[in-house]
Amino acid sequence: MISKYIEALIFASDTSIRLEEIILCLQSALGQDISDAEVLAYIDEIQEKYQQLNSALELQKIGGGYQFLTRKEMLPVVQQLHLQRSKKKLSQAALETLAIIAYRQPITKLEIEQIRGVNCDYTIQKLLDKDLISISGKADGPGRPLLYALSQFFLDYFGINSIADLPHLKDIEDTNQSEIGEKSE
Repeated sequence: MISKYIEALIFASDTSIRLEEIILCLQSALGQDISDAEVLAYIDEIQEKYQQLNSALELQKIGGGYQFLTRKEMLPVVQQLHLQRSKKKLSQAALETLAIIAYRQPITKLEIEQIRGVNCDYTIQKLLDKDLISISGKADGPGRPLLYALSQFFLDYFGINSIADLPHLKDIEDTNQSEIGEKSE
């Protein structure tokens, strides 16, 4: 029965749910102690169940927690849904600002504006509203400006487990760069 409770908790959570949260909910609701190992065994059981059912869903570890996701084979159909909902797409300015925050966090608004060369008030507010970034504290500099960092929701939104899963800047090739002459080896 505990397996079903864990499955329900993961399903009901709108973001990935951490092991500690699962244990706390179970202990509060059931009034009994349950170990990390027991919960992890149940999670393995649930993952195996969905694998054997050949379901469109799978249980994945994302962002340090667990979440039900659609299988990669469902990508063409799910992409159509995302195309229909593309009104909620991030603007170029938002993506640029988000990338700067991702690679330079924690960072102040002034530092972002110095990199982008434009005012970022509106973009930062939109990213805060969408819960993709969060205020992580205050800098020690004059005026103690706010520091911005990626939120937990960012990991869920982009389907990555941690910030370390982001591509390294040196691995990203600039495809817009124009070259004159031959490439030297």
